[in-house]
Amino acid sequence: MHGSASPGWLLVALCAATGTYCLLRMRSGVEEQRRAAGGEALMGFGMAAMAVPAAVAAPPRWAWLAYAVVFGAAGVRALWGAQTGAHHLHHLVGAFAMAYMAGVMAASPAHHEHGAASGLPPVTGVLLLYFAGYVLWSGVRLIPVASVAGGGRSVGWGDRPELARACRLSMGIAMVAMLLTL
Repeated sequence: MHGSASPGWLLVALCAATGTYCLLRMRSGVEEQRRAAGGEALMGFGMAAMAVPAAVAAPPRWAWLAYAVVFGAAGVRALWGAQTGAHHLHHLVGAFAMAYMAGVMAASPAHHEHGAASGLPPVTGVLLLYFAGYVLWSGVRLIPVASVAGGGRSVGWGDRPELARACRLSMGIAMVAMLLTL
C-alpha cells in the first residue's frame, strides 16, 4: 500500500500477529470458532502482505491481480457461508474490500492521490464508513465479556471471546488504515 514506511511496518506487524493468533484459534474444540478463525487468518496474513510499504518491496502487477483472485474466492466462500450466519457477511465485505484494494493497486501501482482533484471514490468511501462503524461496534463489544464457559470451567486461551473480538477489532482498524492510504 502507499504511505510512509514506519506506519506500514506497524500495520504489517499488527496484521501478521493477528493472523498468527487466528491460526492458533483454528485448534479450538468449537467447530464454528475454527471456521471463523481460518477466514480471519487469511485476512490477517493477506492484509500483512498487502501492507508492506511500497518503498521496500513494490510487488509486480500480477501479484495484485493474484491478491484480487484470492480475496475474490474468499468472498465467494463467505457468500456461501452467509446463509448460516451474519458474521460471514462481514467476511464477505472484508474480502470484497481486499479484492477492491488489490484491483485498484493493479490498475495504478504507482503512487497516486485520490483526494487531490477527484475526491474520494464512492466505493472507498462506503468501505471506510462500514469499517469505521465496525471498529466502533467491535470496540464497544470488548467491554467485559465473561471468560468462563457453562459450568464454571475456564475457557482455553484460544476460545476466549474477548481475544477473538480484539483480533477482529485490530483487523478492522487495519482495514481503515489501508483504505485511507489507498
